[in-house]
Amino acid sequence: MIDGSGIRASIQRHLSSLETIIDRAGTIDQIAKAIHGALIAAGKIMTCGNGGSAAESLHLAEEMIGRFSRDRAPMAALSLCADPAAMTCIVNDYGYEELFARQVEGLGRAGDVLVVLSTSGRSTNIVKALQRARAAGITTIGLLGRPGSPAEALCDISLTLPISESSHVQEVHIVAIHLILEYLDARA
Repeated sequence: MIDGSGIRASIQRHLSSLETIIDRAGTIDQIAKAIHGALIAAGKIMTCGNGGSAAESLHLAEEMIGRFSRDRAPMAALSLCADPAAMTCIVNDYGYEELFARQVEGLGRAGDVLVVLSTSGRSTNIVKALQRARAAGITTIGLLGRPGSPAEALCDISLTLPISESSHVQEVHIVAIHLILEYLDARA
């Protein structure tokens, strides 16, 4: 059972993980610029992830198409985790490994951006989506965990984090997402 001092120690570990984002400001700037450039050129942003990363992919897309901090024109964004009918059809007919790759192939075009979120960077469905995106001329961006994953090798730009705990990686990802959204809102 965790008590008051254990909670304080846990908070300190979370804060230490969050501090890793400071050294990655340049990478977040590159990601924001790539997304902004695609939108300016009439491209769209596709996002995907599994589990908690799926929720974060939904959050990024909905804030772009809706609003983040102010009223502005909607931005062309969709999460490949948002359509349960398409997802269950693909999984049923092609398997879980093709879940995002089929959608990238059907919806993506050269000039678009695929943003994958993965704490491990090893999920087969993420890796296949990145492979399909690269083959189609789609810019690939990863918000990932530890460096050296198969997903990182397939990303044009990747934010990697020297963090072991998945929950801590996801916390840094949500801060990165909010920074990207702030960048986009400032230019909309």
